[in-house]
Amino acid sequence: MKQIRPALVLLIIFTVITGVLYPLLVTGLAQVIFPHQANGSLIVQNGQTVGSDLIGQQFDDPKYFWGRISATSGEPYNASASGGSNFSVLNPLLQDQVKARILALKEADPGNVQPVPADLVTASASGLDPDISVAAAEYQAARVARLRRLSLDQVNAYIAKYTHGGIFGILGEKTVDVLKLNLALDEIQ
Repeated sequence: MKQIRPALVLLIIFTVITGVLYPLLVTGLAQVIFPHQANGSLIVQNGQTVGSDLIGQQFDDPKYFWGRISATSGEPYNASASGGSNFSVLNPLLQDQVKARILALKEADPGNVQPVPADLVTASASGLDPDISVAAAEYQAARVARLRRLSLDQVNAYIAKYTHGGIFGILGEKTVDVLKLNLALDEIQ
């Protein structure tokens, strides 16, 4: 009993500290310092949540910009199944996916003779990327402009507006937020 009582007291104390007080403190600080991020970086439009800054969405309609392919199982952009396909470049399944996506892009815009950017035909490591490269957005700009009856200059201006730099604006490639870009284009139509 001499050894069990102090062990139980310590168990209760550390359970309260690490299981209750510490999580409450960290959650409270996150809500105060980073409320947008702490709540999932949600995008709200007209009072309704339409997505997140952190997770891509499936767009198949040619009047929208298309994002990267989702590698998640079950349904596209399923955050609970995040992960890459781990297919090698020589894997026939990956080659079939790439060919199918190139075919879909060509069918959506038969006049486009530009080379297809790699990020439009491959998934990212997480399978959830919300962004595409500037080259991938420019590849799709003429199609989107034509189908929305907008000028190419208007669409390019929106691409520029929703382009952001890498970490701290200098590290990494510039990317375009596909969901925000598509939502902005929907608002002007």
